Amino acid sequence: MTECKPEQRDFHALGKRPVVAAFDGGMISSDGGGLLLREVEVRTGIVARLAEQFTDDRDLDAIEHTVLNLVGQSVYALALGYEDLNDHDRLRLDPLLAAVVGKADPSGADRFNPRHRGKALASSSTLNRLELTPEDATADARYKKIVAHPAGMDTLLVDCFLDAHPCPPSSIWIDLDATDAPLHGHQEGRFFHGYYGHYHYLLLYIFSGEHLLCARLRASDIDGQPIASRS
Repeated sequence: MTECKPEQRDFHALGKRPVVAAFDGGMISSDGGGLLLREVEVRTGIVARLAEQFTDDRDLDAIEHTVLNLVGQSVYALALGYEDLNDHDRLRLDPLLAAVVGKADPSGADRFNPRHRGKALASSSTLNRLELTPEDATADARYKKIVAHPAGMDTLLVDCFLDAHPCPPSSIWIDLDATDAPLHGHQEGRFFHGYYGHYHYLLLYIFSGEHLLCARLRASDIDGQPIASRS
Protein backbone atom coordinates (compact mmCIF):
# COMPACT_ATOMS: atom_id res chain seq x y z
CA MET A 1 0.00 0.00 0.00
CA THR A 2 1.07 3.60 -0.58
CA GLU A 3 2.76 5.11 2.45
CA CYS A 4 1.31 8.58 3.10
CA LYS A 5 3.33 11.12 5.06
CA PRO A 6 0.96 13.85 6.29
CA GLU A 7 3.62 16.21 7.65
CA GLN A 8 4.31 19.34 5.61
CA ARG A 9 7.57 20.05 3.77
CA ASP A 10 9.17 23.48 3.65
CA PHE A 11 10.96 24.76 0.54
CA HIS A 12 12.87 27.95 -0.26
CA ALA A 13 10.59 30.95 0.20
CA LEU A 14 9.26 32.99 -2.72
CA GLY A 15 10.12 36.51 -1.56
CA LYS A 16 8.20 36.93 1.70
CA ARG A 17 5.85 34.06 0.88
CA PRO A 18 6.58 30.66 2.46
CA VAL A 19 6.49 27.69 0.07
CA VAL A 20 5.05 24.64 1.81
CA ALA A 21 4.08 21.20 0.48
CA ALA A 22 1.13 19.67 2.33
CA PHE A 23 -1.63 17.18 1.62
CA ASP A 24 -4.70 19.05 2.83
CA GLY A 25 -5.06 21.75 0.16
CA GLY A 26 -7.41 19.98 -2.24
CA MET A 27 -6.80 19.64 -5.98
CA ILE A 28 -4.46 22.58 -6.52
CA SER A 29 -1.77 21.23 -8.87
CA SER A 30 -0.68 17.87 -10.20
CA ASP A 31 2.94 18.99 -10.67
CA GLY A 32 4.30 19.10 -7.14
CA GLY A 33 7.60 17.75 -8.45
CA GLY A 34 8.24 21.19 -9.88
CA LEU A 35 9.24 22.33 -6.39
CA LEU A 36 12.18 19.93 -6.56
CA LEU A 37 13.22 21.49 -9.87
CA ARG A 38 13.10 24.89 -8.20
CA GLU A 39 15.39 23.63 -5.44
CA VAL A 40 17.87 22.45 -8.08
CA GLU A 41 17.77 25.90 -9.72
CA VAL A 42 18.33 27.65 -6.38
CA ARG A 43 21.50 25.60 -5.95
CA THR A 44 22.83 25.66 -9.52
CA GLY A 45 21.37 28.71 -11.29
CA ILE A 46 21.33 26.88 -14.63
CA VAL A 47 18.06 28.43 -15.83
CA ALA A 48 19.28 31.91 -14.87
CA ARG A 49 22.49 31.32 -16.79
CA LEU A 50 20.49 30.17 -19.80
CA ALA A 51 18.35 33.31 -19.65
CA GLU A 52 21.55 35.37 -19.93
CA GLN A 53 21.99 33.98 -23.45
CA PHE A 54 19.15 36.17 -24.76
CA THR A 55 19.07 39.83 -25.73
CA ASP A 56 15.77 41.48 -24.79
CA ASP A 57 14.92 44.57 -26.84
CA ARG A 58 11.44 45.00 -25.37
CA ASP A 59 10.42 48.06 -23.36
CA LEU A 60 11.10 46.75 -19.86
CA ASP A 61 8.61 49.22 -18.36
CA ALA A 62 5.79 47.73 -20.42
CA ILE A 63 6.25 43.98 -19.81
CA GLU A 64 5.13 41.62 -17.06
CA HIS A 65 7.19 38.54 -18.02
CA THR A 66 10.97 38.89 -17.95
CA VAL A 67 13.24 36.72 -20.08
CA LEU A 68 14.09 34.76 -16.94
CA ASN A 69 10.37 34.14 -16.34
CA LEU A 70 9.80 33.01 -19.93
CA VAL A 71 12.84 30.75 -20.09
CA GLY A 72 12.02 29.26 -16.70
CA GLN A 73 8.41 28.63 -17.69
CA SER A 74 9.50 26.85 -20.87
CA VAL A 75 12.23 24.76 -19.22
CA TYR A 76 10.20 23.68 -16.20
CA ALA A 77 7.18 22.77 -18.34
CA LEU A 78 9.36 20.62 -20.60
CA ALA A 79 10.90 18.92 -17.56
CA LEU A 80 7.38 18.20 -16.26
CA GLY A 81 6.40 16.57 -19.54
CA TYR A 82 4.56 19.40 -21.32
CA GLU A 83 6.07 19.42 -24.80
CA ASP A 84 3.56 21.61 -26.65
CA LEU A 85 3.37 25.38 -26.32
CA ASN A 86 -0.41 25.07 -26.38
CA ASP A 87 -0.17 23.39 -22.97
CA HIS A 88 0.73 26.78 -21.51
CA ASP A 89 -2.71 28.18 -22.18
CA ARG A 90 -3.76 25.96 -19.27
CA LEU A 91 -0.49 25.92 -17.34
CA ARG A 92 -0.50 29.70 -17.00
CA LEU A 93 -3.35 29.27 -14.51
CA ASP A 94 -1.29 27.01 -12.21
CA PRO A 95 -0.09 28.93 -9.12
CA LEU A 96 2.42 26.23 -8.25
CA LEU A 97 4.20 26.49 -11.60
CA ALA A 98 4.14 30.28 -11.21
CA ALA A 99 5.87 29.88 -7.84
CA VAL A 100 8.45 27.57 -9.40
CA VAL A 101 9.10 30.16 -12.12
CA GLY A 102 9.57 32.81 -9.42
CA LYS A 103 6.48 34.97 -9.87
CA ALA A 104 6.01 37.20 -6.79
CA ASP A 105 2.24 37.04 -7.39
CA PRO A 106 1.68 33.34 -8.25
CA SER A 107 -2.10 33.76 -8.36
CA GLY A 108 -1.89 36.52 -10.99
CA ALA A 109 -4.44 38.55 -9.05
CA ASP A 110 -2.51 41.82 -9.37
CA ARG A 111 -1.73 41.80 -13.10
CA PHE A 112 -2.08 45.15 -14.86
CA ASN A 113 -4.50 44.01 -17.57
CA PRO A 114 -7.84 42.93 -16.01
CA ARG A 115 -8.39 40.19 -18.59
CA HIS A 116 -5.07 38.57 -17.60
CA ARG A 117 -5.80 38.48 -13.88
CA GLY A 118 -5.78 34.98 -12.49
CA LYS A 119 -3.17 33.97 -15.11
CA ALA A 120 0.23 34.57 -13.57
CA LEU A 121 2.26 33.09 -16.41
CA ALA A 122 2.78 33.81 -20.10
CA SER A 123 0.50 32.50 -22.85
CA SER A 124 1.60 30.20 -25.66
CA SER A 125 1.72 33.15 -28.10
CA THR A 126 4.19 35.02 -25.88
CA LEU A 127 6.40 31.95 -25.51
CA ASN A 128 6.22 31.45 -29.28
CA ARG A 129 7.83 34.85 -29.76
CA LEU A 130 10.64 33.78 -27.41
CA GLU A 131 11.30 30.60 -29.39
CA LEU A 132 10.93 31.92 -32.94
CA THR A 133 12.53 35.36 -32.90
CA PRO A 134 15.08 35.48 -35.76
CA GLU A 135 18.73 36.12 -34.88
CA ASP A 136 18.77 39.43 -36.76
CA ALA A 137 15.73 40.89 -34.96
CA THR A 138 16.13 44.35 -33.41
CA ALA A 139 14.18 46.71 -31.18
CA ASP A 140 12.39 47.93 -34.33
CA ALA A 141 10.65 44.55 -34.75
CA ARG A 142 6.93 44.67 -33.97
CA TYR A 143 6.58 41.58 -31.79
CA LYS A 144 9.63 39.32 -31.82
CA LYS A 145 12.37 41.17 -29.96
CA ILE A 146 13.99 38.51 -27.74
CA VAL A 147 17.04 37.18 -29.59
CA ALA A 148 18.70 33.92 -28.56
CA HIS A 149 22.48 33.39 -28.82
CA PRO A 150 23.04 29.72 -29.77
CA ALA A 151 26.83 29.91 -29.40
CA GLY A 152 26.45 31.05 -25.79
CA MET A 153 24.00 28.21 -25.13
CA ASP A 154 26.51 25.70 -26.50
CA THR A 155 29.18 27.11 -24.22
CA LEU A 156 26.79 26.92 -21.25
CA LEU A 157 26.27 23.19 -21.79
CA VAL A 158 30.03 22.64 -21.69
CA ASP A 159 30.38 24.91 -18.64
CA CYS A 160 27.71 22.92 -16.79
CA PHE A 161 29.63 19.75 -17.64
CA LEU A 162 32.83 21.22 -16.22
CA ASP A 163 31.00 22.52 -13.12
CA ALA A 164 29.91 18.96 -12.36
CA HIS A 165 33.55 17.95 -11.75
CA PRO A 166 35.75 18.96 -8.77
CA CYS A 167 38.42 19.83 -11.36
CA PRO A 168 38.20 19.88 -15.17
CA PRO A 169 38.91 16.42 -16.64
CA SER A 170 42.13 16.14 -18.62
CA SER A 171 40.34 14.19 -21.35
CA ILE A 172 36.76 13.13 -22.13
CA TRP A 173 35.03 10.51 -24.24
CA ILE A 174 32.16 11.76 -26.35
CA ASP A 175 29.23 9.83 -27.81
CA LEU A 176 27.33 11.06 -30.87
CA ASP A 177 23.75 9.91 -31.17
CA ALA A 178 21.20 10.82 -33.83
CA THR A 179 17.60 10.06 -32.87
CA ASP A 180 14.22 10.72 -34.42
CA ALA A 181 11.53 13.11 -33.16
CA PRO A 182 8.31 12.06 -34.97
CA LEU A 183 6.15 14.83 -36.43
CA HIS A 184 2.39 14.66 -36.73
CA GLY A 185 1.70 17.88 -38.62
CA HIS A 186 3.20 19.86 -41.46
CA GLN A 187 6.07 21.48 -39.59
CA GLU A 188 8.67 23.45 -41.49
CA GLY A 189 11.64 21.33 -42.52
CA ARG A 190 9.97 17.96 -42.06
CA PHE A 191 11.05 15.05 -44.28
CA PHE A 192 10.17 11.37 -44.56
CA HIS A 193 12.95 9.04 -43.47
CA GLY A 194 12.85 5.52 -44.89
CA TYR A 195 14.75 3.92 -42.02
CA TYR A 196 12.40 5.22 -39.34
CA GLY A 197 9.31 5.01 -41.56
CA HIS A 198 7.76 8.40 -40.73
CA TYR A 199 8.15 12.15 -40.99
CA HIS A 200 10.37 13.60 -38.29
CA TYR A 201 13.29 15.76 -37.29
CA LEU A 202 16.63 13.98 -36.87
CA LEU A 203 18.13 15.33 -33.66
CA LEU A 204 21.86 15.16 -33.04
CA TYR A 205 23.11 14.82 -29.47
CA ILE A 206 26.68 14.82 -28.21
CA PHE A 207 27.11 13.28 -24.76
CA SER A 208 29.97 12.70 -22.37
CA GLY A 209 28.70 10.06 -19.99
CA GLU A 210 25.36 11.39 -18.69
CA HIS A 211 26.16 15.00 -19.59
CA LEU A 212 24.75 16.65 -22.73
CA LEU A 213 27.44 18.74 -24.44
CA CYS A 214 25.61 19.73 -27.61
CA ALA A 215 22.17 19.33 -29.20
CA ARG A 216 21.04 20.11 -32.74
CA LEU A 217 17.53 20.06 -34.20
CA ARG A 218 17.91 18.98 -37.83
CA ALA A 219 15.65 18.00 -40.71
CA SER A 220 15.55 14.25 -41.39
CA ASP A 221 17.10 14.59 -44.85
CA ILE A 222 20.47 15.02 -43.11
CA ASP A 223 22.25 11.69 -42.67
CA GLY A 224 25.70 12.88 -41.72
CA GLN A 225 26.77 14.09 -38.29
CA PRO A 226 28.87 17.24 -38.79
CA ILE A 227 30.87 18.23 -35.74
CA ALA A 228 32.29 21.65 -34.95
CA SER A 229 35.42 21.01 -32.89
CA ARG A 230 36.34 23.39 -30.08
CA SER A 231 39.11 23.40 -27.53
